[in-house]
Amino acid sequence: MSQIPKHIIAIVPAAGIGSRMGAEIPKQYLQLNEQSILGHTLDCLLSHPSIEKVIVALNPEDEFFTSLPQAKHPKLQAVVGGKERADSVLSALMLAGEDSWVLVHDAARPCLAHLDIDKLIASADTFSQGAILAAPVRDTMKRSNAQGLITETVCRENLWHALTPQFFPAHSLRQNLSDALAAGAVITDEASAMEWAGIAPGIVTGRADNIKVTHPDDLQLASLFLNSAAQKA
Repeated sequence: MSQIPKHIIAIVPAAGIGSRMGAEIPKQYLQLNEQSILGHTLDCLLSHPSIEKVIVALNPEDEFFTSLPQAKHPKLQAVVGGKERADSVLSALMLAGEDSWVLVHDAARPCLAHLDIDKLIASADTFSQGAILAAPVRDTMKRSNAQGLITETVCRENLWHALTPQFFPAHSLRQNLSDALAAGAVITDEASAMEWAGIAPGIVTGRADNIKVTHPDDLQLASLFLNSAAQKA
């Protein structure tokens, strides 16, 4: 019997200020081709037929979101986020039903493809505990010390770059995220909250062009990926 979830909600934590971009506005609102980074991200999620609702967690002082055309979409709902990513995700999870699954996706990953969402949703048949998109590490990995000197070469076998979305049963993620935060655990993504609780999420190989816009140079690369996808559509 298929385990593919019937009720799927996307959560987009977008309360950060993106200080590494060195911009005057939060990075998710920077212009990328014809609209904002966040606009591209929301378009992808809102247009996917399996996603019932998209919940965006915003900074309480956000002055930009309401000006986006996507802000009035009937499938979209906004909530007040928190200081950290995990706080924002937890805030959005409060609106997810007990029988829902959630796709948590970075606001600054505008190049997500529907095919990767499809693969991740289908993985629930194999990984009933949840799974994440990830890309295998291709480069030689080095570990350094505080002085910037190489201390070892790290074996890249079975080493992955964690991507988003990350896909989990809403009730399980909500409980484990809440418990981990209460215990003072360091939570860097949703999978780390599940790992903290002793749950091993599955890995689904995702596209390498699903990049996160973190530094100014990433904008040009994201633009190229979006243009390429548009030409193939």
